[in-house]
Amino acid sequence: MTMLAVEGVSVAFGGVRALDQVSFEVAAGQVCGVIGPNGAGKTTLFDVVSGLRRPSAGRVSVAGRDLTGVSPVKRARAGLRRTFQRTQVFGRLTVADNVLAALDWHGGGGGLAADLVGWPGRRRHEGERRERVTEVLRLCGLDGLRDAYAAALPVGQRRLVELARALADWPALLLLDEPTSGLDAGQTAHLGEVVRSLDTTVLLVEHDMGFVMDTCDRIVVLDLGKVIATGTPAEISENPVVRAAYLG
Repeated sequence: MTMLAVEGVSVAFGGVRALDQVSFEVAAGQVCGVIGPNGAGKTTLFDVVSGLRRPSAGRVSVAGRDLTGVSPVKRARAGLRRTFQRTQVFGRLTVADNVLAALDWHGGGGGLAADLVGWPGRRRHEGERRERVTEVLRLCGLDGLRDAYAAALPVGQRRLVELARALADWPALLLLDEPTSGLDAGQTAHLGEVVRSLDTTVLLVEHDMGFVMDTCDRIVVLDLGKVIATGTPAEISENPVVRAAYLG
């Protein structure tokens, strides 16, 4: 099953084409990396897939559903989650509450009356959510920091908080933008283990080629807004066009 289909996507800024007829697919359960030199269009592509930017041509489909004109919020509720190059955490909330925030949109059921009377269903939902928070904190190596305030954490740990929040609501498609930025070698290795263990589809942009080659099933290479190669890590590492444009 194809989880993500990008078909003929173009984005122009004035006379500059940031993306030019970009097309590729990501199969369900696959980890796909997007690489390329600075200015290749990687972040613009992520903005199009997540709905922050509408393409001037082409379309984006997730699980067979055309989401090209759908808002970022509706894409998120359809199962698409994203992290960013610059970490975006709620600094005044604890690590646990940062992750819990990703589940609040579901509501607790019963409305205000349920809050006032302590409806059992509401308490059950809250317990289930907190169990999920504990699960993803443990997965991301953050269980010892659940009560720490996010603002007090170094950038590497804030990035892991953002990852945990993205995972909390069982995403069907997870977009990771420079996920190893700010991580030390141990955290990067652990992140690779986490990504490979996920039962979801992952699209990631990353400059750490060791991480990309070790973690991804397939790789898409962009240069000057165009796809110049797709393939397995082994195929990409031996591709002369890619080596000339980026790896060489």
